[in-house]
Amino acid sequence: MRAVFRALTSRNYRLFFIGQTLSLVGTWMQSVAMSWLVYRLTGSASLLGGVLFAQQIPMLLVSPFAGTVTDRVDKRRLLLITQSLQALQALALAGLVFSGKLVLGEIFVLSVFIGIVNAFDNPGRQAFVIEMVEDRTLLANAIALNSTQFNIASLIGPMIAGITIHATGEGVCFLINAGSFMAVIFSLSMISTTHRKVARGKAQLIRDLREALGYIRHNHPILGLLILLAVVSFVRGFYQTMMPVFAKAVFHGNAVTLGHLYSGIGAGALTGAVLLASRKSVVGLGRWILSVCALFSIGLALFAVSVNQWIGTGILVFVGFGTMIHLAGTNTLIQTLVDDRIRGRVMSYYAMCFLGLMPVGSLTAGWIAQHSGPAATLLIAAAVGGVATLGFGLFLPAFQRLVTPVLVEKGILDLTI
Repeated sequence: MRAVFRALTSRNYRLFFIGQTLSLVGTWMQSVAMSWLVYRLTGSASLLGGVLFAQQIPMLLVSPFAGTVTDRVDKRRLLLITQSLQALQALALAGLVFSGKLVLGEIFVLSVFIGIVNAFDNPGRQAFVIEMVEDRTLLANAIALNSTQFNIASLIGPMIAGITIHATGEGVCFLINAGSFMAVIFSLSMISTTHRKVARGKAQLIRDLREALGYIRHNHPILGLLILLAVVSFVRGFYQTMMPVFAKAVFHGNAVTLGHLYSGIGAGALTGAVLLASRKSVVGLGRWILSVCALFSIGLALFAVSVNQWIGTGILVFVGFGTMIHLAGTNTLIQTLVDDRIRGRVMSYYAMCFLGLMPVGSLTAGWIAQHSGPAATLLIAAAVGGVATLGFGLFLPAFQRLVTPVLVEKGILDLTI
């Protein structure tokens, strides 16, 4: 366990880890409550997919521009602003629910707002890790622990949300989420990092975007990782949208059932996060990514034809395991390979592929489910994920050949042994 949590020896990262973990529990509670609220009010998979689309599409449209800002500002101050805005959005949702005057249009507006905020928050958090962890040998572990905290929250948050919604309604979940942001805001206020030089002058968006795109296009390992991430994230939009549908329409359950399904994903993801954090090197992560993407696609297909919630929850453990190692492994490899001067912009493209393609998947899934049913929707998603995995498998030998000299140059891999 000491090896798993070794990055917590850094004071700054330890503060951020604790505060962000508490905040993410609230975020997961809000995510479950929002999905359940929309499906309860409308009974429509299409509208549920539409709300998720509205919440996440800004990641696709705004993230590249947000990355240019991230490279030019103090990242701690940026995160203080974005976390405060997220708290205000949660308070607004809680107030509208408690007033009894909430309408679907207001949900869409607040969803777009939080999506824009997250477009700046995500690359800011990713790039801020490098400033909190001064010892570069701890960077890979810190990135893996970021995923661990996300998945600890994904295990706890949905369970609490399901019970809370069943007992008191969705508004309390939104209120708890608003309060949880105080933990990360406090931790950010306590962090002091060495001042890092940022790009001077006004951001020239088009030039900066072209530079980042050119960098990615000519860095084939990063390009291959981002393409796979984009396709699998598109697929993740399918099952994220279908969770409330399976809980209510397929398994004939309630909000507690939905919490169980999400917690199955969280349990698998937490297991994967601990396993990944115990690794001491990024060497061999490409093979891991290939294996877990195959596991994810197979698990999704099996869940699509599962006959009850307990079998489905057990299968989702493997889906969560595959998802977590793929996302965290991709993040770790890109953060290891990318140049510091362009890190914020490249990580904004990571965020765009990770979160920006999910809304397209959500919207597509809602439409397919209305015409073909939830099981067929997830089987299509599993097939798309399987094709992407096969493509990355064909690219893997070239990927390993191209990454090896970079790892040697950075002192991560020693070929003389």
